[in-house]
Amino acid sequence: MSLKEFAAKIFANRQVKKTTNWASNPIETQNIVFRSLIQKAKNTEFGKDHQFDSINTIADYQKQVPVRDYEGLRTYIDRMVEGEEDILWPGKPIYLSKTSGTTSGAKYIPLTKESLPYHIQAARDAILHYIYHSKKTKFVNGKMIFLQGSPTLDKSKSIPTGRLSGIVAHYVPSYLQSNRLPSFETNCIEDWEQKVEAIIKETLPENMSVISGIPPWVQMYFERLIELSGKKTIKEIFPQFSLFIYGGVNYKPYESLMTKLIGEKIDSIELYPASEGFIAYQDHYQKEGMLLLLNSGIFYEFIPLDKLSEDDPPRLTLQDVELGVNYLILLSTNAGLWSYNIGDTVKFVSLDPFRIVVSGRVKHYTSAFGEHVIAEEVERSISFAIEGSDAEVSEFHLAPRVDTKDGELPYHEWFIEFTNPPSKMEDFAQILNSKLCELNPYYKDLIEGRIIQPLKIQTLRTGSFNDYMRSRGKLGGQNKLPRLANDRMIAEQLEQYILKESND
Repeated sequence: MSLKEFAAKIFANRQVKKTTNWASNPIETQNIVFRSLIQKAKNTEFGKDHQFDSINTIADYQKQVPVRDYEGLRTYIDRMVEGEEDILWPGKPIYLSKTSGTTSGAKYIPLTKESLPYHIQAARDAILHYIYHSKKTKFVNGKMIFLQGSPTLDKSKSIPTGRLSGIVAHYVPSYLQSNRLPSFETNCIEDWEQKVEAIIKETLPENMSVISGIPPWVQMYFERLIELSGKKTIKEIFPQFSLFIYGGVNYKPYESLMTKLIGEKIDSIELYPASEGFIAYQDHYQKEGMLLLLNSGIFYEFIPLDKLSEDDPPRLTLQDVELGVNYLILLSTNAGLWSYNIGDTVKFVSLDPFRIVVSGRVKHYTSAFGEHVIAEEVERSISFAIEGSDAEVSEFHLAPRVDTKDGELPYHEWFIEFTNPPSKMEDFAQILNSKLCELNPYYKDLIEGRIIQPLKIQTLRTGSFNDYMRSRGKLGGQNKLPRLANDRMIAEQLEQYILKESND
């Protein structure tokens, strides 16, 4: 065992003990975070506007602070972006994380001296928990690659601005710098395809042991590695590759294809980072769900998804949540976000400790006929169809087809890019449709009532989704394609990639 492995084991044991301390006292941990946030922000503009000095309980807070999204906080954020101090949090943010908004244009999320350390610590702690539970340490001797956004910062504003992953890249601990790839210069390349080629040149001769990134972009990297090296699998190229770290999208639909590319099934751990805060990580690589980070400067509230349309939906705290219920997650943070709706829905898979899975996005659903199909149902359905067939799927998108002709019933239209199409497309479609009926009874009722017909599949040519993302200027980095929609804005663009021999 190397000195680095020995130190990693000691560090892992210490961190797991710290985690256990707060995870075993979840309610009190959250209460401490809540009181600290209110106390520190009471003299900010937001705190004064919402009478933080009179808040003594969570009920007081919920009465005085409404749920807001980015637009709801916009007047405060715009002042903060212009350099005003003490607006949402004491002082000024040290960075602004720039994200793409669907309705707000560019969004600027504050990162403060209090919040930023948790973004770095959480990713580190996820690896330490993996070491503790797996007892595997050899990977720390190899090289690690993190496919991420450019660390180049825009300093034209009063506060340096960049992508979250690029900002965090400036704070990689020194003990990881010698093992970390790609180089800073390569990471700064803005064009994703040029960046991938440069990363391949740097990594091909190295002993890679850990690879991290959003699955579709790691898949693209793997495919190019195999193509250029002449090898058949990633394990032939990187024999020591043993840990895949991912986040951003559900990995399940990619798993069979990724396993084939790698050459064997390897360990993986999931992260749930967001510009608004690092929310959770998989604390045990063999257990479902990610540990909700309760002591990281974030106070959480949850609105049951089925009550979201009510005039005054309940805002629950941890002591009130239940297993298996979809919740809209709200964050109040030490970066100055208050009961902030990030648009994600989560579901608890454990209450001791509190572990969650990301079940979708509130804005990403299909309900043209009242079925309200969500991302979790779509992803579970296609994963089930893949497992029950010889198909391999690269990417997919679901949209409703309402404007049918000649009296044909409307339907859900799936645009799927297959790496390996199923030998019997009709069987694949039937399995997919049956699983979705099982998961969503409203969808089943609509089919049985002949309001809609079973789904149809459009097969897209290889590279279609990359071409679409490239056309939108969103190829690579942290950009993710919505898996489903309630309109046909994306579907209409994807129609140009349909194979002529596509099966219905």
